[in-house]
Amino acid sequence: MWDESINAYKIDEVIQLLHDKKGHIRIVAGATDLILEMEHGLHPGIDTVIDISRIDKLDQIILDKEGVIHISPLVTHNQCVSSELIRSKAYPLARACWEVGAPQIRNRGTVAGNLITASPANDTITPLMALNAKVTLVSVNGQRIVSLADFYTGVRKTIMKPDEMLIDISFNALDENQRGSFLKMALRRAQAISVVNVAVVLSLDNGRIRDASITMGAVAPTIIHAKKAEEFLTGKSIHDMEMMSEAAILSMEESKSINDLRASARYRKEMVRVLTLRLLRNLLNNHKFEDIPEDPVLLWGKNQNYKKGNLAAQIFTSNSTIKSMINGKEFSFVGVQKKTLLRLLREDAGLIGTKEGCAEGECGACTVFLDGNAVMACLVPAARAHGANIVTVEGLSSGNGIHPVQDAFIEEGAVQCGYCTPGFIMSAAKLLEEFPSPSHNQIQQAFTGNLCRCTGYYKIISAVERASRNMDPVKQLEGSE
Repeated sequence: MWDESINAYKIDEVIQLLHDKKGHIRIVAGATDLILEMEHGLHPGIDTVIDISRIDKLDQIILDKEGVIHISPLVTHNQCVSSELIRSKAYPLARACWEVGAPQIRNRGTVAGNLITASPANDTITPLMALNAKVTLVSVNGQRIVSLADFYTGVRKTIMKPDEMLIDISFNALDENQRGSFLKMALRRAQAISVVNVAVVLSLDNGRIRDASITMGAVAPTIIHAKKAEEFLTGKSIHDMEMMSEAAILSMEESKSINDLRASARYRKEMVRVLTLRLLRNLLNNHKFEDIPEDPVLLWGKNQNYKKGNLAAQIFTSNSTIKSMINGKEFSFVGVQKKTLLRLLREDAGLIGTKEGCAEGECGACTVFLDGNAVMACLVPAARAHGANIVTVEGLSSGNGIHPVQDAFIEEGAVQCGYCTPGFIMSAAKLLEEFPSPSHNQIQQAFTGNLCRCTGYYKIISAVERASRNMDPVKQLEGSE
């Protein structure tokens, strides 16, 4: 892990640090990818990380006067999912963001980080490539704008220089004559990397396809266009059903699939055909996919605009003090800059209710609230706790007896071995803050980031339903009649 952690509050500070420590420093925002890569020794030369998550005005989604959408580097996947602008003018991106990880991951992981990680299976690259997106990179030498199509050179490789920072993602908003969407095939419904993903954007003119953009992920070292299929579709009638099938076959033939642990090359090719055909049929028949709920579960609770604080830039080394508010109490820690928030809580704060299950953001046992949002503590650098407000399962009741969710878990017998229970309770409590009367589907959405090895989840879901009733006086009255 790193020796030094820096909380930055100005872009100029970041750019200068990148220049001064070129090649030995990395930026983190969500850190959901980088923290795991560094723990596995994939970046041996990096000794310093810069946390930019508190730089002001870097979490904005803007439509400019020219009809161009701009996404700042701190915009998270959940912000895109909840953005009316993205959902209406860049639906393929919203759809892809909804497929990333689970709510706790989407609350931390950024679209910019997803692009920079440069995995061909990363979900947001495919739709942004179909939207002809560009990225703006800045260094002490100035800035440059690069097409996303030219950004990638191979698996996890980009043209980005060690001293550059990505400060903007931009693309034209879809107009009324354009339609687009994204589909992903994975080995489970949530928390799964793409086996194959496809994005399609079509421009229509009087019943014909004026222009087509089809991009495919996880089928080559980088995201690729199905160029022959795009050319074939141009000028075709939207009512030509045979045309759709032929275009899907052409896309399949252009994929460069490989065999690996998740799927064979043959299976991947067939899934490219299936997903492309499904997208074309729906888009040309003007049928919208209903996979993103109108009110998606974000696990933001009520504090969607929670202030991040206005602290001075600070460098954390082995002798530095990290101060934070945990469960309403002030804590100070020294020499913890190499740790994750999970280990800080367990080893230094003595709050062992937060469990370490996978330590890779897969199981949700370490779910806590960081500045109002549910996150996986194993994917948060410890230095991010400085000046932050953190709630763990021990502080959920706020000194007023156990939380209604905890009480409902007892009443419903929702606890078996109990190891995953704190994470489930935290997710459920944040869900009920966000949706006091959640539907069955919303409860399932809230738990997509929480895994239990013992049960079938039925009792856990029942416990949330009971807690909702117990917290609602109207429902209590109805139940007594």
